Amino acid sequence: RAGGSEKMLSRRKISCGELIIPVCFSVFKNLFEVSKVKPAALVNSDSLCLFCRYDYKEMLHNSTFCLVPRGRRLGSFRFLEALQAACVPVMLSNGWELPFSEIIDWNTAAVIGDERLLLQIPTTVRSIHQDKILSLRQQTQFLWEAYFSSVEKIVLTTLEIIQDRVLEHGSRSSLMWNSHPGGLFALPQYSGYLGDFPFYYATLGIKPYPKFTAVIHAVSPLVSQSQPILKLLVAVAKSQYCAQIIVLWNCDKPLPAKHRWPATSVPVIVIEGENKVMSSRFLPYESIVTDAVLSLDEDTVLSTTEVDFAFTVWQSFPERIVGYPARSHFWDSNKERWGYTSKWTNDYSMVLTGAAMFHRYYHFLYTHYLPSSLKNMVDQLANCEDILMNFLVSAVTKLPPIKITQKKQYKETMMGQSSRASRWADPDHFAQRQTCMNKFASWFGAMPLVHSQVRLDPVLFKDQVSILRKKYRDIERL
Repeated sequence: RAGGSEKMLSRRKISCGELIIPVCFSVFKNLFEVSKVKPAALVNSDSLCLFCRYDYKEMLHNSTFCLVPRGRRLGSFRFLEALQAACVPVMLSNGWELPFSEIIDWNTAAVIGDERLLLQIPTTVRSIHQDKILSLRQQTQFLWEAYFSSVEKIVLTTLEIIQDRVLEHGSRSSLMWNSHPGGLFALPQYSGYLGDFPFYYATLGIKPYPKFTAVIHAVSPLVSQSQPILKLLVAVAKSQYCAQIIVLWNCDKPLPAKHRWPATSVPVIVIEGENKVMSSRFLPYESIVTDAVLSLDEDTVLSTTEVDFAFTVWQSFPERIVGYPARSHFWDSNKERWGYTSKWTNDYSMVLTGAAMFHRYYHFLYTHYLPSSLKNMVDQLANCEDILMNFLVSAVTKLPPIKITQKKQYKETMMGQSSRASRWADPDHFAQRQTCMNKFASWFGAMPLVHSQVRLDPVLFKDQVSILRKKYRDIERL
């Protein structure tokens, strides 16, 4: 509007009622040109001076709807600015083919208007329900982060669309492209069935397979029948949810004879590790037939009850890592780098894969999505594979892992008298993990880890009631 008081402009901010719609200077100028106002009058306009007092970026981020009229060409970079700011784009450019419209349903993130019916736009946006507005704004953030937040993602999205055209039989569905975590994280090479991915269970109204596969990472020779790995194997095999146990033999010594392994009620499969490297523990082995994978170090100390509870919790959070030993990250302002800490606090951002449950799809994603440079670094250091898995899952889900009830003795017993004890006490081992944190954050382009203070305990855990009323009774005795 050319006229009007400062009060009106401040209240409306070039708006329609309570709907804030920022308009860029070029559009503002064009409106005066259409109205036959001379440039000199425009420059001297009090209203323009008032307009210039407002910070464009601030207005953009405080706005609900953003007009995106055609620019000098058919499109306008204001469109991507609006997406980034979670401002619902109101498109006013007839004939403009929106980016990636072949796979993106823009009706879920933008209002497509007709530039010939400009005066109807205020009525249109006012008629949109608040729930719909929230959904539109959430989708703008998802699409921006998934496909437009960097040149790399734009290029990757383009290449993946081309691949889907060529390999149409194995192309992604519209749901994969338009719902979290997006087409770049839902690899069609893994499966063409949405139910095989952990992200779509709720949408499809299905649940994961009610059993898990335990994968025990063995790096020490089997010399005694009292070794922790054998006790662990027996405890896990007793779980009512255990389908099978895979022992990944990454030891330099030959495989033990079959009679050396304890007899169990579930199959025990021993696999020779590929090249004996750390990353081999996350390979997508065909032997893993269940959705859930219980990842274990050979010296982990867990009871059958703890294993049962972990799986029960995971069934409610199948897209996340669920487990026991937690760690955290922090920003070291003095060194201007990310730091890693193993201090026991209420705050955490990682759950170590030495005793954790997650979906088998992350084995496939770890192997086929992450670059060789990061996996080679892990293999050379024989360290940080657990940190890298946490980075990957948090980058996909934008959520923290889930920490569950942990016995107080866990800190002392898990890494107690074992082959790995010296590693955890070694300062070089800790320094390597600090280096890994920063190398991984650099590749991901940001720190994907998310802090949390949530810990899930069994119902009535530590409550002063009869033990007979508690389902997971043994946990409190540990």
